[in-house]
Amino acid sequence: MARDVKGKVVVITGAADGLGLAMTKSFLQKGAKLVISLDVNEKAGKEAEATLKLEYGDDRIVFYKCNVQTDLEAIYNKIVAKHKNVDLLINNAGVLDEFNIRRTIEVNTIALMEWSVKFYEHMRIDKGGKGGTIINVSSIYGYRIAPYSPYYHASKFAVIGFSRSLGHEDNFKRSGVRIVTLCPGLTHTNMANDPKIMEEDMMPQCKEYLLAHDWQAPEDIGRGTVEIFEKGDTATVWLVEGQGGGHQRARKVTHAMDRPN
Repeated sequence: MARDVKGKVVVITGAADGLGLAMTKSFLQKGAKLVISLDVNEKAGKEAEATLKLEYGDDRIVFYKCNVQTDLEAIYNKIVAKHKNVDLLINNAGVLDEFNIRRTIEVNTIALMEWSVKFYEHMRIDKGGKGGTIINVSSIYGYRIAPYSPYYHASKFAVIGFSRSLGHEDNFKRSGVRIVTLCPGLTHTNMANDPKIMEEDMMPQCKEYLLAHDWQAPEDIGRGTVEIFEKGDTATVWLVEGQGGGHQRARKVTHAMDRPN
């Protein structure tokens, strides 16, 4: 499978701002043929599209308003009809809302699984596709534990398990579709800067905990995602975390369950 970004058609959910917008810019900078940006925030999405068209050209970026919980079929059909083949899907859309367990699980986990399977079927070579890659965004809290956001933790743990199973080597051999997981470290985004945790009286401890860790910019995640696309094997999990300023690199996460007894 070709791992060169040049000439690829990329679909990114949650791409109007934050991590998704940074990913969009990074893939355009590396030569992607087209990035299809999806987000429920139409105003921000259209503003980002207009700015990116000025920098990269009218034919390399397109925005579609999309709610990942409800719009999969309509958006998938539009993408396939207009753009034919998709080489890379990045399931980036996510929420951190401990006041709403159903929204958290439906956006972070169920929608991600549904989008993955839909595009997996489109890409798989044993069903007439050309192969491809799906990058699912989990979190450092998909395998680390903190006491402030159990619903969010559960949703991101599930992303890793799902992605490693669908991306298992046996499935890859049949389908030609690579499934890789990205775990971003703490990153300055609207969601991370204003977390909605379960017990509000724990917010001072939560903020103290967060301040004790390294933070990075969305651009660091954008560059790291490109790097993961270029070198990540199927069913692997990758961490992008560091001091910021472009100094950190993506590195593979080793899971205890993979180690021999």
